[in-house]
Amino acid sequence: MREKEKLFTYELEIFRTEVDSAIQFFYAELTINAVCKDNKRTLDLVNKTPLFWCTISGALHTSLFIALGRIFDQNSEHNVDKLLKVAKDSSEIFLSPALEARKREGNTNAEEWIYEYMKDVYIPTDADFRRLRGYVSKYRKIYENGYRDLRRKVYAHKELSKSKDVQELYAKTNIREMQRLLIFLNRLHEALWELFHNGRKPILRPMKYSVAELRKAVVPTWQSSINNVQDRIVFETESFFKILSTAINPQMQAVK
Repeated sequence: MREKEKLFTYELEIFRTEVDSAIQFFYAELTINAVCKDNKRTLDLVNKTPLFWCTISGALHTSLFIALGRIFDQNSEHNVDKLLKVAKDSSEIFLSPALEARKREGNTNAEEWIYEYMKDVYIPTDADFRRLRGYVSKYRKIYENGYRDLRRKVYAHKELSKSKDVQELYAKTNIREMQRLLIFLNRLHEALWELFHNGRKPILRPMKYSVAELRKAVVPTWQSSINNVQDRIVFETESFFKILSTAINPQMQAVK
């Protein structure tokens, strides 16, 4: 049992780091573009060092596609399919006795609340894992149809170098579609994490994915209370430009 728990948590943590990385790369670039579009002063600052910002943009773009490949490609050592297979093959780690044992660890007062807590624990079924695999299959098709060739032929390997060929591949992409794909992966991680640690049914709970919506959100005083990586990277990217603007001209109004 312990070995299966270790394997699942190992694969789940690798999946989290890959998903977080892809989200950070994509949403940082989107936020940079959004802030520059909305504020001329910020755009003027960026245009003072164009090569540097083109380098940043290129690095973010390349890193996004490399991370996506590791998540979806079947020949990747750690991919989303392997994670779900490990979860399904180790289904006993989600049973009540296993969860109760994990909850008791490090909790000296477990006897005061554990029995009541365990009444609401959800035990996953084969149908739950089939449903999750169905979601993954849906989003893999999106990746394969619109993004896999960009990753393989442009960013991982230089099979295509003519601008016309590259643009034809980009014509298959869509920013909103990519946002939804990345946030799906984040929702999947959250569902599996909650199932393992808290015994919650593995459903994909709503998350905001639009940069415009995330920029409008009321940000808590403490950054650590921002739960999702997309919230934090949008907030910190925009905050950077506010700090930069103020440092260059203390009298300048904060970037809106």
